[in-house]
Amino acid sequence: MEKDLKLPDGWLRIKTIDMHTGGEPLRVILDGYPDIPGRSVLEKRRYLMEQRDDLRRLLMHEPRGHADMYGCLIVAPNDAAADFGVIFLHNDGYSTMCGHAIIAISKLAVHQGWVSAIEPETQLVIDAPCGRITAFAKCQDGEVSSVRFHCVPSFVLGLDEIINVPDLGEVRFDLAYGGAFYAYVQAASIGLELTTENYSLIIERGRQIKQAIIATDWLVAHPFEQDLSFLYGTIFLDESPRPAIHSRNVCVFADGEVDRCPTGSGVSGRMAIHQARGDLSPGESIQIESITGSVFRGSVVETLNFGEYPAVIPEVEGTAFITGAHTFVLDPKDTFPQGFFLR
Repeated sequence: MEKDLKLPDGWLRIKTIDMHTGGEPLRVILDGYPDIPGRSVLEKRRYLMEQRDDLRRLLMHEPRGHADMYGCLIVAPNDAAADFGVIFLHNDGYSTMCGHAIIAISKLAVHQGWVSAIEPETQLVIDAPCGRITAFAKCQDGEVSSVRFHCVPSFVLGLDEIINVPDLGEVRFDLAYGGAFYAYVQAASIGLELTTENYSLIIERGRQIKQAIIATDWLVAHPFEQDLSFLYGTIFLDESPRPAIHSRNVCVFADGEVDRCPTGSGVSGRMAIHQARGDLSPGESIQIESITGSVFRGSVVETLNFGEYPAVIPEVEGTAFITGAHTFVLDPKDTFPQGFFLR
Protein backbone atom coordinates (compact mmCIF):
# COMPACT_ATOMS: atom_id res chain seq x y z
CA MET A 1 0.00 0.00 0.00
CA GLU A 2 1.37 3.42 -1.01
CA LYS A 3 1.89 5.52 2.14
CA ASP A 4 3.01 8.83 0.62
CA LEU A 5 0.47 11.25 -0.77
CA LYS A 6 0.58 11.38 -4.56
CA LEU A 7 0.55 15.01 -5.72
CA PRO A 8 -0.11 15.77 -9.38
CA ASP A 9 1.87 18.48 -11.08
CA GLY A 10 0.30 21.91 -10.76
CA TRP A 11 -1.00 21.49 -7.21
CA LEU A 12 0.04 24.19 -4.77
CA ARG A 13 2.09 22.83 -1.85
CA ILE A 14 2.71 24.75 1.39
CA LYS A 15 4.83 23.22 4.15
CA THR A 16 4.26 24.16 7.77
CA ILE A 17 5.19 23.20 11.32
CA ASP A 18 2.37 23.65 13.82
CA MET A 19 2.93 24.67 17.44
CA HIS A 20 1.13 26.12 20.41
CA THR A 21 2.12 28.59 23.11
CA GLY A 22 -0.03 28.32 26.20
CA GLY A 23 -2.72 26.65 24.09
CA GLU A 24 -2.72 29.34 21.37
CA PRO A 25 -2.04 27.75 17.94
CA LEU A 26 0.71 28.80 15.58
CA ARG A 27 1.10 27.55 12.02
CA VAL A 28 4.67 28.33 10.96
CA ILE A 29 4.83 28.60 7.15
CA LEU A 30 8.17 27.34 5.85
CA ASP A 31 7.79 26.85 2.11
CA GLY A 32 5.32 27.30 -0.75
CA TYR A 33 4.79 31.07 -0.73
CA PRO A 34 5.99 33.11 -3.72
CA ASP A 35 8.72 35.70 -3.38
CA ILE A 36 7.41 38.68 -1.43
CA PRO A 37 8.74 42.10 -2.51
CA GLY A 38 9.47 44.81 0.03
CA ARG A 39 12.44 46.53 1.65
CA SER A 40 11.21 45.70 5.15
CA VAL A 41 8.97 43.20 6.93
CA LEU A 42 6.33 45.94 7.25
CA GLU A 43 6.39 46.52 3.48
CA LYS A 44 6.16 42.77 2.84
CA ARG A 45 3.15 42.65 5.16
CA ARG A 46 1.48 45.39 3.10
CA TYR A 47 2.16 43.51 -0.14
CA LEU A 48 0.54 40.33 1.20
CA MET A 49 -2.50 42.28 2.38
CA GLU A 50 -2.96 43.87 -1.03
CA GLN A 51 -1.80 41.16 -3.44
CA ARG A 52 -1.70 37.63 -1.97
CA ASP A 53 -4.32 37.42 0.75
CA ASP A 54 -5.63 34.25 -0.89
CA LEU A 55 -2.80 32.28 0.71
CA ARG A 56 -3.68 33.50 4.22
CA ARG A 57 -7.30 32.52 3.67
CA LEU A 58 -6.24 29.10 2.42
CA LEU A 59 -4.29 28.32 5.60
CA MET A 60 -6.27 30.18 8.28
CA HIS A 61 -9.85 29.53 7.17
CA GLU A 62 -11.80 26.28 7.22
CA PRO A 63 -11.38 23.53 6.14
CA ARG A 64 -7.58 23.75 6.72
CA GLY A 65 -7.83 26.15 9.64
CA HIS A 66 -10.54 27.52 11.91
CA ALA A 67 -11.83 30.83 13.26
CA ASP A 68 -9.14 30.96 15.96
CA MET A 69 -6.20 29.77 13.86
CA TYR A 70 -3.02 31.84 13.86
CA GLY A 71 0.05 31.69 11.65
CA CYS A 72 3.40 33.22 10.86
CA LEU A 73 5.45 33.35 7.70
CA ILE A 74 9.26 33.30 7.82
CA VAL A 75 10.73 36.04 5.59
CA ALA A 76 14.05 37.81 5.11
CA PRO A 77 14.92 40.29 7.88
CA ASN A 78 15.16 44.04 7.41
CA ASP A 79 18.96 43.80 7.44
CA ALA A 80 21.79 41.43 8.27
CA ALA A 81 21.71 42.29 11.99
CA ALA A 82 18.60 40.10 12.47
CA ASP A 83 18.34 36.32 12.17
CA PHE A 84 15.07 36.35 10.22
CA GLY A 85 11.77 38.20 9.83
CA VAL A 86 8.20 37.12 10.56
CA ILE A 87 4.79 38.17 9.28
CA PHE A 88 1.77 37.27 11.42
CA LEU A 89 -1.55 35.96 10.02
CA HIS A 90 -4.97 35.44 11.60
CA ASN A 91 -8.64 35.04 10.72
CA ASP A 92 -9.07 38.64 9.55
CA GLY A 93 -5.68 39.72 8.22
CA TYR A 94 -2.18 40.47 9.43
CA SER A 95 -1.21 41.61 12.92
CA THR A 96 1.81 43.77 13.66
CA MET A 97 3.12 41.92 16.73
CA CYS A 98 2.52 38.53 18.32
CA GLY A 99 4.28 37.47 21.50
CA HIS A 100 3.11 33.87 21.46
CA ALA A 101 4.49 33.52 17.93
CA ILE A 102 7.84 35.02 18.97
CA ILE A 103 8.08 32.51 21.82
CA ALA A 104 7.20 29.58 19.55
CA ILE A 105 9.34 30.56 16.57
CA SER A 106 12.35 31.15 18.84
CA LYS A 107 12.03 27.62 20.22
CA LEU A 108 11.59 26.24 16.72
CA ALA A 109 14.65 28.11 15.41
CA VAL A 110 16.83 26.45 18.04
CA HIS A 111 15.15 23.05 17.59
CA GLN A 112 15.64 23.16 13.80
CA GLY A 113 19.18 24.49 13.94
CA TRP A 114 18.36 27.77 12.19
CA VAL A 115 20.50 29.39 14.87
CA SER A 116 23.35 27.91 16.87
CA ALA A 117 22.19 26.72 20.28
CA ILE A 118 24.14 28.31 23.12
CA GLU A 119 23.64 27.22 26.72
CA PRO A 120 22.25 28.37 29.04
CA GLU A 121 20.56 30.91 26.76
CA THR A 122 20.44 31.45 23.00
CA GLN A 123 19.79 34.98 21.77
CA LEU A 124 17.76 35.59 18.61
CA VAL A 125 17.05 38.84 16.78
CA ILE A 126 13.74 38.83 14.91
CA ASP A 127 12.25 41.52 12.68
CA ALA A 128 8.48 41.81 13.09
CA PRO A 129 6.19 44.34 11.37
CA CYS A 130 6.23 46.48 14.54
CA GLY A 131 10.04 46.48 14.76
CA ARG A 132 12.97 44.47 16.03
CA ILE A 133 12.44 41.91 18.80
CA THR A 134 15.19 40.28 20.84
CA ALA A 135 14.38 36.82 22.19
CA PHE A 136 16.26 34.60 24.62
CA ALA A 137 15.71 30.83 24.54
CA LYS A 138 16.68 28.96 27.71
CA CYS A 139 18.59 25.88 26.55
CA GLN A 140 19.83 22.76 28.28
CA ASP A 141 21.04 19.60 26.54
CA GLY A 142 19.70 20.92 23.24
CA GLU A 143 16.18 21.46 24.57
CA VAL A 144 14.42 24.82 24.98
CA SER A 145 12.51 25.05 28.26
CA SER A 146 11.15 28.58 27.85
CA VAL A 147 11.61 31.78 25.87
CA ARG A 148 11.62 35.38 27.03
CA PHE A 149 11.61 38.34 24.68
CA HIS A 150 12.11 42.08 24.82
CA CYS A 151 9.31 43.77 22.93
CA VAL A 152 9.42 47.07 21.04
CA PRO A 153 8.95 50.28 23.08
CA SER A 154 5.49 50.04 24.64
CA PHE A 155 3.48 53.03 25.82
CA VAL A 156 0.14 54.31 27.08
CA LEU A 157 -2.22 56.42 24.99
CA GLY A 158 -4.85 56.88 27.68
CA LEU A 159 -5.79 55.85 31.22
CA ASP A 160 -9.33 55.67 32.61
CA GLU A 161 -10.92 56.80 29.36
CA ILE A 162 -14.70 56.52 28.93
CA ILE A 163 -16.56 55.21 25.90
CA ASN A 164 -20.31 54.82 25.49
CA VAL A 165 -21.03 51.32 24.20
CA PRO A 166 -24.46 50.24 22.94
CA ASP A 167 -26.09 47.78 25.39
CA LEU A 168 -23.32 48.39 27.94
CA GLY A 169 -23.46 52.13 28.63
CA GLU A 170 -20.30 53.90 29.79
CA VAL A 171 -17.23 51.66 29.79
CA ARG A 172 -13.93 52.68 31.37
CA PHE A 173 -10.77 51.55 29.57
CA ASP A 174 -7.02 52.07 29.25
CA LEU A 175 -5.45 52.25 25.80
CA ALA A 176 -1.88 51.03 25.33
CA TYR A 177 0.56 49.77 22.71
CA GLY A 178 2.76 46.70 23.02
CA GLY A 179 3.51 46.15 19.33
CA ALA A 180 -0.24 46.47 18.70
CA PHE A 181 -2.90 48.71 20.25
CA TYR A 182 -5.39 47.31 22.76
CA ALA A 183 -8.23 48.64 24.90
CA TYR A 184 -7.91 47.21 28.43
CA VAL A 185 -11.15 46.79 30.38
CA GLN A 186 -11.76 45.47 33.90
CA ALA A 187 -14.18 42.60 33.26
CA ALA A 188 -16.01 43.10 36.56
CA SER A 189 -16.84 46.69 35.58
CA ILE A 190 -19.22 45.36 32.91
CA GLY A 191 -20.37 42.31 34.89
CA LEU A 192 -18.34 39.85 32.83
CA GLU A 193 -16.73 36.70 34.27
CA LEU A 194 -13.69 35.48 32.33
CA THR A 195 -14.57 31.80 32.19
CA THR A 196 -14.80 29.32 29.34
CA GLU A 197 -18.57 29.14 29.91
CA ASN A 198 -18.74 32.82 28.89
CA TYR A 199 -16.67 32.32 25.74
CA SER A 200 -19.33 33.61 23.31
CA LEU A 201 -20.25 36.54 25.55
CA ILE A 202 -16.57 37.51 25.88
CA ILE A 203 -16.33 37.66 22.08
CA GLU A 204 -19.51 39.73 21.83
CA ARG A 205 -18.42 42.23 24.49
CA GLY A 206 -14.90 42.48 23.05
CA ARG A 207 -16.26 43.26 19.60
CA GLN A 208 -18.74 45.82 20.95
CA ILE A 209 -16.08 47.77 22.84
CA LYS A 210 -13.58 47.67 19.98
CA GLN A 211 -16.13 48.85 17.43
CA ALA A 212 -17.39 51.61 19.72
CA ILE A 213 -13.88 53.02 20.08
CA ILE A 214 -13.22 52.75 16.34
CA ALA A 215 -16.51 54.57 15.64
CA THR A 216 -15.42 57.61 17.67
CA ASP A 217 -12.87 60.24 16.73
CA TRP A 218 -10.41 58.70 19.17
CA LEU A 219 -6.96 58.84 17.54
CA VAL A 220 -5.17 55.49 17.76
CA ALA A 221 -1.86 56.58 16.29
CA HIS A 222 1.66 55.19 16.34
CA PRO A 223 4.21 58.02 16.52
CA PHE A 224 6.17 56.84 13.47
CA GLU A 225 4.24 54.31 11.34
CA GLN A 226 0.77 54.74 9.86
CA ASP A 227 0.56 50.99 9.15
CA LEU A 228 0.70 50.36 12.91
CA SER A 229 -2.01 52.88 13.76
CA PHE A 230 -5.14 50.83 14.39
CA LEU A 231 -6.95 49.25 17.34
CA TYR A 232 -6.26 45.51 17.24
CA GLY A 233 -8.38 44.20 20.10
CA THR A 234 -9.96 44.37 23.52
CA ILE A 235 -8.28 42.81 26.56
CA PHE A 236 -10.39 41.98 29.60
CA LEU A 237 -8.70 41.86 33.00
CA ASP A 238 -9.76 40.10 36.16
CA GLU A 239 -8.38 38.53 39.31
CA SER A 240 -7.03 34.98 39.24
CA PRO A 241 -8.35 32.25 41.54
CA ARG A 242 -4.72 31.17 42.07
CA PRO A 243 -2.89 33.14 44.78
CA ALA A 244 0.48 33.10 43.00
CA ILE A 245 -0.98 34.60 39.83
CA HIS A 246 -1.35 38.37 39.63
CA SER A 247 -4.35 38.49 37.27
CA ARG A 248 -6.09 37.08 34.23
CA ASN A 249 -5.91 38.40 30.65
CA VAL A 250 -8.45 37.45 27.98
CA CYS A 251 -7.87 39.08 24.60
CA VAL A 252 -10.46 39.36 21.81
CA PHE A 253 -8.64 40.42 18.64
CA ALA A 254 -9.01 40.48 14.86
CA ASP A 255 -12.54 39.31 13.96
CA GLY A 256 -13.68 37.93 17.32
CA GLU A 257 -10.64 35.69 17.78
CA VAL A 258 -9.96 34.71 21.41
CA ASP A 259 -6.39 34.21 22.52
CA ARG A 260 -5.83 30.96 24.40
CA CYS A 261 -2.63 32.33 25.95
CA PRO A 262 -2.21 35.56 27.97
CA THR A 263 -1.25 37.52 24.78
CA GLY A 264 2.40 38.55 24.58
CA SER A 265 1.79 41.93 22.96
CA GLY A 266 -1.10 42.50 25.38
CA VAL A 267 1.12 41.74 28.37
CA SER A 268 3.69 44.14 26.88
CA GLY A 269 1.09 46.91 26.78
CA ARG A 270 0.09 46.07 30.34
CA MET A 271 3.68 46.56 31.49
CA ALA A 272 3.46 50.12 30.14
CA ILE A 273 0.18 50.64 32.00
CA HIS A 274 1.59 49.31 35.27
CA GLN A 275 4.64 51.54 34.87
CA ALA A 276 2.46 54.59 34.18
CA ARG A 277 0.37 53.88 37.27
CA GLY A 278 3.47 53.39 39.40
CA ASP A 279 2.58 49.90 40.56
CA LEU A 280 5.41 47.95 38.89
CA SER A 281 9.10 48.82 39.25
CA PRO A 282 11.76 47.91 36.65
CA GLY A 283 12.97 44.36 37.32
CA GLU A 284 9.82 43.40 39.24
CA SER A 285 7.78 40.68 37.52
CA ILE A 286 4.20 39.45 37.68
CA GLN A 287 2.52 36.31 36.37
CA ILE A 288 -0.56 36.68 34.18
CA GLU A 289 -2.82 33.79 33.17
CA SER A 290 -5.11 33.22 30.21
CA ILE A 291 -8.61 31.78 29.89
CA THR A 292 -7.01 28.31 29.62
CA GLY A 293 -4.89 28.85 32.74
CA SER A 294 -1.59 29.11 30.85
CA VAL A 295 0.82 31.68 32.27
CA PHE A 296 3.20 34.35 30.98
CA ARG A 297 5.64 36.27 33.15
CA GLY A 298 5.84 40.01 32.46
CA SER A 299 8.27 42.67 33.64
CA VAL A 300 9.74 46.05 32.73
CA VAL A 301 13.36 45.92 31.51
CA GLU A 302 13.90 49.65 31.12
CA THR A 303 12.14 52.97 30.69
CA LEU A 304 12.71 55.38 27.81
CA ASN A 305 11.03 57.99 25.64
CA PHE A 306 9.47 56.89 22.36
CA GLY A 307 8.49 59.85 20.25
CA GLU A 308 6.31 61.99 22.49
CA TYR A 309 5.48 59.12 24.86
CA PRO A 310 7.10 57.81 28.05
CA ALA A 311 7.62 54.14 27.23
CA VAL A 312 9.03 50.87 28.53
CA ILE A 313 10.85 47.90 27.09
CA PRO A 314 8.78 44.99 28.42
CA GLU A 315 9.94 41.43 28.86
CA VAL A 316 7.52 38.53 28.43
CA GLU A 317 8.30 34.86 29.07
CA GLY A 318 6.39 31.69 28.17
CA THR A 319 6.67 28.15 26.82
CA ALA A 320 5.77 26.63 23.44
CA PHE A 321 5.42 23.11 22.03
CA ILE A 322 5.52 21.53 18.57
CA THR A 323 2.29 19.77 17.61
CA GLY A 324 2.83 18.61 14.04
CA ALA A 325 4.25 19.06 10.55
CA HIS A 326 2.09 19.41 7.46
CA THR A 327 2.11 19.79 3.71
CA PHE A 328 -1.05 21.62 2.74
CA VAL A 329 -2.13 21.33 -0.88
CA LEU A 330 -4.60 23.03 -3.17
CA ASP A 331 -6.25 20.98 -5.85
CA PRO A 332 -6.96 23.44 -8.71
CA LYS A 333 -10.49 22.03 -8.80
CA ASP A 334 -11.11 22.59 -5.07
CA THR A 335 -14.42 24.44 -4.64
CA PHE A 336 -13.16 26.26 -1.52
CA PRO A 337 -9.76 27.63 -2.54
CA GLN A 338 -9.94 30.48 -0.02
CA GLY A 339 -11.85 28.67 2.67
CA PHE A 340 -14.81 29.84 4.75
CA PHE A 341 -16.02 30.32 8.31
CA LEU A 342 -19.25 29.13 9.85
CA ARG A 343 -18.68 31.13 13.06
